[in-house]
Amino acid sequence: MICVILVAGHGKHLECEIKNEASGRYSNLEGVPKALLPGVGGKKLLDFWWAAVNTRQVFNEVYLVTNADKYKYFERWATANDFPVENIINDGTTTYSGRLGSVGDFDLVLRNKKIEDDVLLVAGDMLFQDHKFDVLQVVHYFRKKPGELAIYYEMEETESSTTRGIVEVCPTTNRITKFYEKPREGDTKSRLASVVFYCFQKQTLNTVSQYLSDHLEVDQRCFGKYMQYLVNDSNIPVYGMKLPTGFQLIGQVSLADYEKWLSYFSDKKSNQRTQQPYTAKAYARIGLIGNPSDGFNGKTISLSIRNFWSEATIVESRDLVLVPHPLNDPTEFGSLGDLHVISRKEGYFGGLRLLQATCKKFYQYCSEQGIALPKRNFTLKYDTNIPRQVGLAGSSAIVTATMQCLMHFFDITDLDMKKPLQPQFILDVEMEELFINAGLQDRVIQVYEGLVYMDFSTEIFKAQGHGDYQPLDMDLLPSMWLAYIRNPSDSGKIHNNVSERWRNGDSEVMEAMATFAQLTDQARQALETKDHNKLRELMDDNFDLRRKLYGDDVIGAENLQMVNLARQHGSCAKFPGSGGAVIGFCPDADNLKHLKKAFQSEGFVFCDVSPNPPQVKTRKNSQLS
Repeated sequence: MICVILVAGHGKHLECEIKNEASGRYSNLEGVPKALLPGVGGKKLLDFWWAAVNTRQVFNEVYLVTNADKYKYFERWATANDFPVENIINDGTTTYSGRLGSVGDFDLVLRNKKIEDDVLLVAGDMLFQDHKFDVLQVVHYFRKKPGELAIYYEMEETESSTTRGIVEVCPTTNRITKFYEKPREGDTKSRLASVVFYCFQKQTLNTVSQYLSDHLEVDQRCFGKYMQYLVNDSNIPVYGMKLPTGFQLIGQVSLADYEKWLSYFSDKKSNQRTQQPYTAKAYARIGLIGNPSDGFNGKTISLSIRNFWSEATIVESRDLVLVPHPLNDPTEFGSLGDLHVISRKEGYFGGLRLLQATCKKFYQYCSEQGIALPKRNFTLKYDTNIPRQVGLAGSSAIVTATMQCLMHFFDITDLDMKKPLQPQFILDVEMEELFINAGLQDRVIQVYEGLVYMDFSTEIFKAQGHGDYQPLDMDLLPSMWLAYIRNPSDSGKIHNNVSERWRNGDSEVMEAMATFAQLTDQARQALETKDHNKLRELMDDNFDLRRKLYGDDVIGAENLQMVNLARQHGSCAKFPGSGGAVIGFCPDADNLKHLKKAFQSEGFVFCDVSPNPPQVKTRKNSQLS
């Protein structure tokens, strides 16, 4: 692949203002071309681009196209920065009126160097926030797509779309469906700005000379106009890739604009480097009704609870570090006997693998969705107090908190990873990376929090790509209790062979899952009418059906004991998840006291459920003062 950097602009406005600036602060920059002006941290703009593309494993050659007026400046820069002087192309122009236009300069290097390879093209006089974006990620994404690639970013609120090239992007394929070069007000609602940062296939390069022969006016020979033609008028597909950073072309801008954007990007860079650790928290959940049908295109109602939680903390660091948890990821033991006891009770897998799998899947997701991530490293650690192996969604809570940390760190918003799709991402981490058998319910409630009705029917998934998730009023709930086994065995066995029977179309399993869904709809109606007696019946029916479907050997003696204890004291009871814990509610206060003592006397842990309402999680939009 070949890289071409365009720095042949003749914009005199900024140059004149620097020369006439009264204080003399910029006297050392008089006559200096825009691409060699200071950027973030004082380095020249072109230095950033050269650092990004100076990699032989990607580019056979890097060419720089300038004009005759500024050629000597770039020749001097090249000798000081180990850039091959012979790769500087001089377009021979000395005035703005005599310019070739950016497309004309691109055509010149194509003809001059007889380029017959794929090309990455950038404008070297662009200011941007973070120069450490991963050019390899850009190239790899381009290689996967059957067409050209255009980089875009989401504009700041203070930027006007009428001054930029604006793109509309298909959210499914990432193909650019429309390109507007400096659109008029009302032409488009998009705030996605394209910049001169493109990848072209070698077979597309012949369109450059054809475009120039059809557009003789120099005003039509800018890349915005060419890309508008390529997207809107040709049959050549152009795809988009988003960079989580802003760009500003230092072309026909004023000194005040240059100072403003330089200060703005410098502040954002500084804030990144000195940012405080960010912590995301995901709470345990209880399946109120319908589970386990969430893994079988059924319906459930689930509640987020504040009793137990997992959290992840991220902070920028020199290297990427995943910190083992001192309790859950032990690497030191008092003795071989100590290792044996801990391994028997806790198993071999702690939370560190969840962090690593989430990071891997997050990078993969962004690459596939056309989101280029900056090269920023971090230290990531986690903590949790969710009891293990009792079906309270401890693993998915760690993954959820880690995902939220990564989204915050890389400035990935709900527009980039839509909220209804986040539960599927979490499930994919567990199932595809770690082979954990699970359903969507846990991940949905940990993303949405509160009390949520969920419909996972096949028809809904086909129609919108995700389930139907509807928040319910938490005031509709009765006061609930939760009890769990102090030292449980692996709850994963609860799934038994039901999944296999489902895939094989077993009629008993199919009918049971349909009944779980019906119980969910009936429970929703009971909640909305505050018919708690009906809700108690439905929760008992849910457990009884599960027991019939899975069998007592799978349900387990301790689980049956907890359910029987609850029912003996006038309470309903069912699993909140896959086993190891039970939930219920008891309308009589005296019965509840006796129930609590009974559970504790038998060695079970008992607690009152503390519902977790949806948290308002806002991300401050960046604004210029």
